[in-house]
Amino acid sequence: MAARSRLRLVAAVVLAAAAAYLVLNWENRPPAEDPVLRGDDSGISEIARLFRERQSGVVVEGAGMVEKLLPDDLAGSRHQRFILRLASRQTILVSHNIDLAPRIDSLRIGDEVRFRGQYEWNQRGGLIHWTHRDPRGERPGGWLRHGDRLYR
Repeated sequence: MAARSRLRLVAAVVLAAAAAYLVLNWENRPPAEDPVLRGDDSGISEIARLFRERQSGVVVEGAGMVEKLLPDDLAGSRHQRFILRLASRQTILVSHNIDLAPRIDSLRIGDEVRFRGQYEWNQRGGLIHWTHRDPRGERPGGWLRHGDRLYR
């Protein structure tokens, strides 16, 4: 009987620890649609297609490594700007509105950044913007993920 009681106690402690972990980490969970976590490169392939076809205004997801940090754009709405190199070797400019979403203060060259935002074509590879929630709720929201933190 004592062994059975100990087994029940251990099982209860393990379940309680697992539940506590899930509750404490719920806000930091990655978005389910994150293509990097799915092992899917379709977001990067889509960006390459949009660049080839010179298309704009399409919401995309993907990830890249920070290649260059640029000064913030302070004209009008403030934007944090940096260049990502995608797995396809294409580069894109990320223009992240820091009036609507938190700035990534810890961003460094070589860091991985995952993103969801609107792609706009340009000759240099394009840019990603709308990496935040739409304050009016009229369009899909975007986000940036750097490390364990989601910026939106």
